[in-house]
Amino acid sequence: MAKRFTASATQLQPDPRYGSKLASKFVNCLMRDGKKGVALRVFYDALEAVEKKVPDESPIDVFTQAVENVKPAIEVRSKRVGGATYQVPTPVSSKRQQALAIRWILAAARGRKGRPIAGSLADEFVAAYKREGTAMTTRENVHRMADANKAFAHFAW
Repeated sequence: MAKRFTASATQLQPDPRYGSKLASKFVNCLMRDGKKGVALRVFYDALEAVEKKVPDESPIDVFTQAVENVKPAIEVRSKRVGGATYQVPTPVSSKRQQALAIRWILAAARGRKGRPIAGSLADEFVAAYKREGTAMTTRENVHRMADANKAFAHFAW
């Protein structure tokens, strides 16, 4: 059976304002029900808020650095050996690192209730840029879990 995949990696166009493929990918992940215009507006509003909060840096640089800071280097995968299930630490591919970082930032922003999503996204971008916030906590927990289970690293084959 052929592996299912999306053609988004080959067809992905850079976003119109900043020319960044990472921003375009983020907008696609942010989008709900195919409403790309709404997602673009939310993303650009968030970057305008970031510009006010971090005036000495370009907002797209803050966004890019935030995603870089959240990317995990290692994660745990379940491996079944002889009836027992072990959490085996494994390195993360660059594509998955980016996907996890985007997913965690969006989950953290959507988890902040009672505010517009653009404001929550801006706060999360700035927090991740400063290496704090919910998305960074998620990353640290994944790293801590991998470190705690490094005794089972010999099961990674």
